[in-house]
Amino acid sequence: MAEGSVSAAQVETAFQKFAVHGDTKATGKEMNGKNFAKLCKDCNVTDGKKVTTIDVDIVFSKVKAKSARVITFEQFNQALTELAAKRFKGKSKEEAQQQIYGLIVGKEPANAGTTKVTNAAAVDRLTDSTKYTGAHKGRFDETGKGKGKAGREDIADTSGYVSGYKGSGTHEDKVKE
Repeated sequence: MAEGSVSAAQVETAFQKFAVHGDTKATGKEMNGKNFAKLCKDCNVTDGKKVTTIDVDIVFSKVKAKSARVITFEQFNQALTELAAKRFKGKSKEEAQQQIYGLIVGKEPANAGTTKVTNAAAVDRLTDSTKYTGAHKGRFDETGKGKGKAGREDIADTSGYVSGYKGSGTHEDKVKE
């Protein structure tokens, strides 16, 4: 089995890819239970008969620290060793571990079934700012870019003059004369 052996670095790469999946703050050093279950499902570690999703959750709870919600790479290896013994019964511990590593290496989180962005004519018509009318038309400039706060509200004139006064700003000139 030497030619089919898998290095720990390859397994760690797969661990990091799944550890950061769906979490913008994740560093890749620790994996939560959801991502561990996803790894087991996407890499076919769970087969529905010998290893189920319940088994995966139990093993995760067993290897993590009492108050922790995440596991490290070392704890991940412990979990895989326990799952390998369950999945590949009748094989030696090392052989089972190499086979489970073989399932994981080179895999990435799958995004099957995720929602795709639609490009329907109705959406284009509703988001085209050149077709806006009334009060909403004033919120965008000629290029279709929003004006921000200036487009949303009337900015108060704090000059001290009445709004229709034609000689605004001439008070200083009159006082000097």
